[in-house]
Amino acid sequence: SQRTWARLSDGTPLVTAAARGKGNIVLFHVTAGPEWSTLPISGLYVEMLKRITALAAGLSPTLTSGDAGTTRSAVSLANLRPLRSLDGFGILSTPPPTAAPIMSADLETIVVEPRHPPGLYGNDQITFALNSISEEFTLTAIANWPDDAVLGEFVATPARSLKPALLAAALLLILIDGLCAAALAGRLMPPSLRADRRRLRHASAMIIATITLMTWLTAQAIAQESDDAFALQATLKTPLAYVVTGVKDVDAMSQAGLAGLSRVLSERTAMEPAAPMGVDIERDELAFFPFLYWPVVEGQPAPSARALAKVDAFMKNGGTILFDTQDHQSTILGLPGSQMGNASLQRLLASLDIPPLEPVPQDHVLTKAFYLLQAFPGRWTGGRVWVEARSMGPGDDGTGGSNDGVSAIIIGSNDYAAAWAEDSFGRPLAAVVPGGRRQRELAFRFGVNLVMYTLTGNYKADQVHIPALLERLGQ
Repeated sequence: SQRTWARLSDGTPLVTAAARGKGNIVLFHVTAGPEWSTLPISGLYVEMLKRITALAAGLSPTLTSGDAGTTRSAVSLANLRPLRSLDGFGILSTPPPTAAPIMSADLETIVVEPRHPPGLYGNDQITFALNSISEEFTLTAIANWPDDAVLGEFVATPARSLKPALLAAALLLILIDGLCAAALAGRLMPPSLRADRRRLRHASAMIIATITLMTWLTAQAIAQESDDAFALQATLKTPLAYVVTGVKDVDAMSQAGLAGLSRVLSERTAMEPAAPMGVDIERDELAFFPFLYWPVVEGQPAPSARALAKVDAFMKNGGTILFDTQDHQSTILGLPGSQMGNASLQRLLASLDIPPLEPVPQDHVLTKAFYLLQAFPGRWTGGRVWVEARSMGPGDDGTGGSNDGVSAIIIGSNDYAAAWAEDSFGRPLAAVVPGGRRQRELAFRFGVNLVMYTLTGNYKADQVHIPALLERLGQ
């Protein structure tokens, strides 16, 4: 029994060990594959190997022998494995495969190198921080600059007074106004032409009317040309679109977020989206877009009745809208079983013809449209995602959606655009809390699933219903 390190619930030994020389021989009573047990493909197996690796690292010079318990403790303290490493952007992340453990004898002399990147090292008992620079490191100014170097300083741009120019412009406008008033009164007209003042007034009215008509026609032509350009941009290639809120920071984040998601879609799928487009629901046509990202801003003015009618028609004719409250709420006011939520979203939904909603079921098509997912994090995690409730009436496939099985409305609160947002160099624009890089990857995967789900309909629903299909084929 002293040699048994782990056993099954019925007492069968699973892991045994015996001391041999200065070490131990550890035996797992299973095969390397899952033929006998699922242990080799489980996370528990990885953790057990980590414990054994710590035991195999050797002892410090002062800890060479003792009973089994003392030996394991000494070895564990002597071996500090890499826990988290700093990457090039100063973010703690998973250590690279080349990172090696640090022995306790080397703690005083260890320096940063490729095998020992800066970060946290330790085990179950202690944690050691290896900094990128030591306490003796000092920053010194560069003394000898090259002859062709251009040196500058960060100084504030001096303010330029516009007072003289504005005063001159005001005086000029006053002078022009006086001349116009004198001309209308006929005081600038030669005596020989004053008798024809009435005819001149008629001619002036005709000229003004002509200019006004030409201006109106030009504006109409420009508006028509702008509408045509918008339609071409939206239809030549499929873009991801977002609703313009009028809040500069929110709209910029939506643009950057959909640009980042478009890049991921181009790299990982057959879809090559065009550049993201901002949509003004009051003015622009929505029928060109299969998907809209709508960031819900607290205090945002309610759309007009005409705009709401366009949104209703968009959702009823195959479009999908992702409403993102960005407030990290797990429930949403007004939905079944919810207790709290975003007031702006509540006012907006009250004006739309919204079907019954439910949290995304575990077997929903959205969980497997491209990636297999069980959670849908964004910049935040934990908030529920809501879709159209399944209606198991006659002829219904149970996919939960009136548009070929696709939910016309999806509601979340995890601030997805911020998780997708990147700058022109592909660097993230917002921190992802608390999961870091892994959470951002899952957010991108949710975005890919969302777009695939929106564009392809319910074709993945067949996989959701594989058991029922196999049963029918067997019959």
